Amino acid sequence: MRKGIVNNSLFTPVEKEIALVEKTIKHTSQVEYPWLNELLDYVVDSGGKRIRPALTLLCGKFHNYDLNLLIPMAAGVELLHTATLVHDDTIDKSEKRRGRPTASNVWGSGIAILVGDYVFAQSAELVARTGNLRVIRLFAGTLMALCTGELSQNLHSYNPDQTRHNYFKRIEQKTASLFSTATESAGILSQAPEKDIQALRSYGHNLGIAFQITDDILDFIADEEKLGKPVGSDLIQGTMTLPSILLKEWYPDDNPINDIFKNNGNKGDNLRSLELAVDMIMNSEIITECYHIANTFVSNAHQAIRHFPDNECKRSLLEIADHAVARQL
Repeated sequence: MRKGIVNNSLFTPVEKEIALVEKTIKHTSQVEYPWLNELLDYVVDSGGKRIRPALTLLCGKFHNYDLNLLIPMAAGVELLHTATLVHDDTIDKSEKRRGRPTASNVWGSGIAILVGDYVFAQSAELVARTGNLRVIRLFAGTLMALCTGELSQNLHSYNPDQTRHNYFKRIEQKTASLFSTATESAGILSQAPEKDIQALRSYGHNLGIAFQITDDILDFIADEEKLGKPVGSDLIQGTMTLPSILLKEWYPDDNPINDIFKNNGNKGDNLRSLELAVDMIMNSEIITECYHIANTFVSNAHQAIRHFPDNECKRSLLEIADHAVARQL
């Protein structure tokens, strides 16, 4: 199993099929231009956990398990995720992703954006191989949701009045939409009854919300070296996530977020304010409350597939949902 994939029993029922997804993804980076090969190799071999393609494969196993449809769909979902990361890193001017330099840091923002666009096109081509109009429309809608979420985040950056409503809407678009596409598309392609398709969609949606909340918690509590980026980097970039929103709610008259946002997050000017924000979040019940909220979405994910047969795929899906909150990175 490649470096970066969750190396445990979570994906065991589809471990062999994930290898086929990897082969498909690798093949997309083999083009006739050597310079483009290098760029694509760097981007697609970025150490991701491959959770989204695993979800597509696991969810497809409950009905008609057609790998001719599910493998390109799973690979397409992962490449769409990869492309969004390239664009996000470029927009955010991030220096590192998963502990190594971002594409924009290595080749510049212009090249990175174009590579991201190329990977978007590759992901769409893979999804189109399914020949399923409903899935293709689902993919297009997901791409629009991802772009809308990113636009919303950037247009509201350094706005200290960001709310829980804004936050949940944004992560529904930026994260949950792709998780639910991974699971819903599997139901569609496996010819599941509509009730089961919607159940898989709900499972993916709730899993995606829980996953993103946990990512936002880890932005404050994880070790910087393991995190692969500075602690509290979202705040410095003007984005309020659930921990910082709770900080504003709990301490409306005594928090450092306004100071951080005054100078558009200039790190040199606001290092002390950032340290204070992190300390206040860490030395309160904010993190506990965030985990509590994340776990309500895990419970919702469990509930969504409660009527599915009790087999190894269902158990894997339940464990993945639990792991989304329990993970350290």
